[in-house]
Amino acid sequence: MSAILWVVFPYICLTSFVVGHFWRYRYDKFGWTTRSSQLYEDRLLRWGSPLFHFGIIGVFFGHVIGLGIPQSWTEAVGISEGLYHFMAVSIGALAGTATVVGMAILIYRRRTVGPVFSATTKMDKAMYLALATVIFLGLFNTVAANIFGHYDYREGVSVWFRGIFRFDLHPELMAEAPLGFQLHGLAAMALFALWPFTRLVHVFSAPLGYLTRPYIVYRSRDDQLGSHRPRRGWDRVG
Repeated sequence: MSAILWVVFPYICLTSFVVGHFWRYRYDKFGWTTRSSQLYEDRLLRWGSPLFHFGIIGVFFGHVIGLGIPQSWTEAVGISEGLYHFMAVSIGALAGTATVVGMAILIYRRRTVGPVFSATTKMDKAMYLALATVIFLGLFNTVAANIFGHYDYREGVSVWFRGIFRFDLHPELMAEAPLGFQLHGLAAMALFALWPFTRLVHVFSAPLGYLTRPYIVYRSRDDQLGSHRPRRGWDRVG
């Protein structure tokens, strides 16, 4: 059972993530969008969107450090274990709280604003449910593991996660992890499998060309061309 949950299932989800994005880009380029609803309502969006996006960026980089960088590397640059866990709790809790508050505002807006709710698809609802589950479990684990518990995920979950990409698998590490971390890992993998078929694809379409594109030159219309003076009303065509 451990091999199915912590080896087979992650590779199925990651395969869906990679192949799904290729398929979506190849056959649904016009659907590769955030499906913006700013025209319908912008007051709640003005608060919810920055909170969610800046929060989720902080959560992402926290996971890059916590899961992708071995403990020996951070200690080698002078970051002690105590300092690391203090930063994980303080910065992680702040980023997680901003993400949760921002998502709550966005979900409330999507449910209560008629045109926005009408534009919500079934995949949007599935995406919000999966994303909210991952975020809440991650926030709970960050607080519980660093304050109430003694589980060091850097010696368990992190080693298992890095092993997936190095084909150095350790399913027994996840089998021994607390239930909260197990549920968080399974929910995150399910989100990866769902990702290519939702509006989350916009993460990989940042408008970098906007920074280097040439300026658009606007010219005013000449009111008088030669001896022809502008007439009131419409000019006759033909």
